[in-house]
Amino acid sequence: LASRGAVICGPDSGALAGGDVGEGRLASPAEIAQMALLLFDHRRAGRHWRNDLVGRRVVVSAGGTREPLDPVRFLGNRSSGRQGIALARVAAARGADVTVVAANVTLEPPPGVRLVTVSTTEQLRGAMLVESGGSNALHPADVVIMAAAPADFQPVAVAAHKIKKIGDGVPQLELRRTPDVLAELVAHRVGGQVIVGFAAETGDAEADTRTHAIAKLKAKGCDLLVLNEVGDGRGFEVGENAATILSPDSDAIDVPFGSKDELAAVILDVVVTRLR
Repeated sequence: LASRGAVICGPDSGALAGGDVGEGRLASPAEIAQMALLLFDHRRAGRHWRNDLVGRRVVVSAGGTREPLDPVRFLGNRSSGRQGIALARVAAARGADVTVVAANVTLEPPPGVRLVTVSTTEQLRGAMLVESGGSNALHPADVVIMAAAPADFQPVAVAAHKIKKIGDGVPQLELRRTPDVLAELVAHRVGGQVIVGFAAETGDAEADTRTHAIAKLKAKGCDLLVLNEVGDGRGFEVGENAATILSPDSDAIDVPFGSKDELAAVILDVVVTRLR
């Protein structure tokens, strides 16, 4: 059906007739309605929906990693995973076989999407290298999208017990860098994979957001980098977003403020041109 132009929403997983559990349930009404709205938005923007990812395997990371300080606390960030889940939803609707590697994401995965859950940056690294490389009897991914926000630093030592407040003292934390997951995915690229990174930027005294993102694109070596300007209610923990899609060999594409599903559709439009 997908190869003939139908948009597929589902199947979902759960309890089935006869006591079985697995894929085969009708997608939820909310998920079906969200997909219909995405199709209308795509048409309003003057784009014709194409099932151009049929037969392709897409691996997407989503959410934010957490690095434990003690059994109670962690270093992390505000990423909810909404953009990664939106990319998975749209890729699946366009016919792809989709796996989501989700770091501390509370959102339900889209119907028909395979889910791998992780928590720390090291776990994210391991899962993304496995899934993109084609382990677990799956062929290597055609598209790898690092939409997750890994924590950049982790404690050198993790306390075995909750760190207590004693007097007026403040504990001193020694930090080290976490693995650079995007750079490793590029270094271990399989075949003609299209690899997409994300940059959440605020700008600073040194440079503006685009300058920082262009530097990251050059350093990481990915095919595309999606620049998100975050802060003041933008980027994290909201249902809408604006972004700029950067590449080393073509002009930047500015995507106006809109739903994260629609941004996902534009990102995948660009990805498909690279696959061809």
